[in-house]
Amino acid sequence: MRFLLFIPAFIFSFYTYATNDSIPPHSLTGPDTVELADFYSDLDSLLQLWYVKTSIKNSDYSFVVDSFDEEADTIIPTFSDSVYETRLKAINSYIPLDYNDVVRRFIELYTVKRRKQVAVMLGLSDYYFPIFEKELDKAGLPLELKYMPVIESALNPIARSRAGAVGIWQFIYPTARLYGLKVNSYIDERRDPYLATKAATKMLKELYNMYGDWLLVIAAYNCGPGNVNKAIRRAHGKRNYWEIYYYLPRETRGYVPAFIAASYVFRYAKDHKIPKLKVDLPTVTDTIMVDQYVHFGQISELLGISVQALRELNLQYRRDIIPGTKSHPYPLRLPVSFVSKYVELEDTIPHYKDSVFFAYKYGSREPVSRKHYSRKSYYYDEPVKSVKGRKKLYYTVKPGDNLGFISKWYNVSIRDIKRWNGLYSNRIKAGQKLAIFVPKSKYSKYKKINSMSFAAKQKMIGETVTSVSTSKSSGRQKGKYVYYKVKKGDNFWTIAKKFPGVSNYDIMKLNGIKDERSLKPGQVLKIKKLD
Repeated sequence: MRFLLFIPAFIFSFYTYATNDSIPPHSLTGPDTVELADFYSDLDSLLQLWYVKTSIKNSDYSFVVDSFDEEADTIIPTFSDSVYETRLKAINSYIPLDYNDVVRRFIELYTVKRRKQVAVMLGLSDYYFPIFEKELDKAGLPLELKYMPVIESALNPIARSRAGAVGIWQFIYPTARLYGLKVNSYIDERRDPYLATKAATKMLKELYNMYGDWLLVIAAYNCGPGNVNKAIRRAHGKRNYWEIYYYLPRETRGYVPAFIAASYVFRYAKDHKIPKLKVDLPTVTDTIMVDQYVHFGQISELLGISVQALRELNLQYRRDIIPGTKSHPYPLRLPVSFVSKYVELEDTIPHYKDSVFFAYKYGSREPVSRKHYSRKSYYYDEPVKSVKGRKKLYYTVKPGDNLGFISKWYNVSIRDIKRWNGLYSNRIKAGQKLAIFVPKSKYSKYKKINSMSFAAKQKMIGETVTSVSTSKSSGRQKGKYVYYKVKKGDNFWTIAKKFPGVSNYDIMKLNGIKDERSLKPGQVLKIKKLD
């Protein structure tokens, strides 16, 4: 929660600090030169967010950019101190909004030097402020506290400070855990604006119970109650923010003035000719609880929503994966227009292709390897015990078998076999027993398959097994396919060389193999013949 942790170190490094115990607001003076390079950098990073860039690209934004020409001073309005002070007093705020030179410096930062970013934040406020206001109102807190994330993170939900604070409310790890936010390899709830706001309201309420003064609460949120208590002791027990101002850590002295400036700029942006950028974040969304292991890529391809859009609405998932289980489901936030389609395909989505495939295809923030999966599948439910209208039998996997062959022999889909047996990939091994559910009326027919030879099973489905030599002519025999039994030392590249015109990728695709390291001696591969 320390987005501005380092800002005032620059602002006040030019000060000669007073030692008097009480410093009225009007006596504070800002530096002649304000060096805010790091603060500028954090505000500028807001423009790199995907949905912000998309919104700028899709908007007729040229008239806005013209008004941001910092050299064209005449078109950027500035006002006198008396105007700023009068406007602040006119804001109906439960939290005191005092005015001084330090506050003015922050007002100028927002209204002159970083107008683009303010325009973006004004647009983002349509999405985020209702979230903040709902939780603040529920907790009985002043709604003006909604401006705190403006100075914490510039409304950037993935902001990260030098101190390791993360999210729109900038929680550091220990504080996040203290207030119930989950942070692990898959999930960082500090980046979820809904959950982070709930946690922030709990903290703000506790701080107010401690101080009874909102300016001290805002300061304590930034530097911690320990530092505020120390400042109060050094100020001989005085509990007014401006009276303990110089006793606070440097990084906190600018925090309250920045909050006051943010309150001003969101109220008077039009007077400074700062327009609102319409940001393409859906303001109407709904949440679905997901109780299976799902990758954003699976949702994207079946629903027709981009992976990037899913990321922006579900920022708490660090690897593009929702690690849901029956006992612990997790929320998925979608635009309302996609909710009914998700519900319709809810059982299909987790079984669409393979989570590992999507992790590499979409370059998940930290690509998932198979090591992340336990032997009990996260990708499918637990093995199925019964299927209505079908009877269960078992097939023992033989050397050379694969799920493609088995599915054809029993006239079922690969997806069904994986679901029935809790498999997360197409890999099977000799000796493994697979549960197969067949129609009750055909149980006797299918039960025989387990004891049949490979050639007999292929003949049963209308396929013939051709004895394959390694000569070039053998790859051009009549018929659609030939079958090759893998020998010790073979790999997909050496096998493909025996069949001119066929690549190693062709063989893997035809046999439903994604992992080239899965090849084993005795395995039978189906290879398309070239006529």
